[in-house]
Amino acid sequence: MLPRLTQATAPLTRTIEAVDETGQAQHVAIPAERDLTVYVDKRELVTLMTLGAHPEWLVLGYLRNQRLVRSLDEVESVTVDWEVGSAAVKTRSGIERIEERTSKRVVTTGCGQGSVFGALMDEVESLRLPDATLTQATLYAIVDAIRLQESTYKSAGSVHGCALFRGSELLLFVEDVGRHNAIDTIAGWMWMRPEPVDRGAEPLVFYTTGRLTSEMVIKSAQMGVAIVVSRSGMTEMGWSIADRLGLCTIGRALNRRFLCYTGKERLLIAA
Repeated sequence: MLPRLTQATAPLTRTIEAVDETGQAQHVAIPAERDLTVYVDKRELVTLMTLGAHPEWLVLGYLRNQRLVRSLDEVESVTVDWEVGSAAVKTRSGIERIEERTSKRVVTTGCGQGSVFGALMDEVESLRLPDATLTQATLYAIVDAIRLQESTYKSAGSVHGCALFRGSELLLFVEDVGRHNAIDTIAGWMWMRPEPVDRGAEPLVFYTTGRLTSEMVIKSAQMGVAIVVSRSGMTEMGWSIADRLGLCTIGRALNRRFLCYTGKERLLIAA
């Protein structure tokens, strides 16, 4: 049974007046960053700084990627109220040992200081990835699709974009002030789909404009995605975890250039 979700919306940008290098006033758009405090069964859990494009998916994906909720059946509803900046999650029978499981918090390198609960790092070894390979031609098609995608970044800047592809088919594109929020939103969307998004012969590929950190690698693996592409680079811990998992990580992907850091056997280079 799917949880009940509100459809809370909020403006993604705000127009302000700035002065350019000639001293002339310019009206420019900036991202509308806002805080969203998540309550689980009336217990305050975390405050997320977000654009608020899809707050209900974001909250679901956050709970999923933090391994606090294992099944969508555990969640009865997610109610977002932008007037007070809150997201109220109601579960069907509570979250077992929530105090203990959220007691250790790790501040990550995510923009806006993302955080994960310590237990998330402890479960890396249990993750199993699907068999998946990516052709060089499909990689180039993904990079081109992102280049042509209309985005808040193009109009206002200062945001990260993440996307989920099935082969070269763009399934979902999400922007937020932090890449960890964007990937959580995609995870929430995947959970709410009436059927699995990985059906078919084409592999699932996660794309991000941000760097590939340990957090991004772990969350991608938890979502069952074995191939990750970034416009940016990679951290040492991200590399180490991806290498242990056999996850294919491709960075510096711009135009026709890229670097495959790990999982090289999953990338089919053209002759």
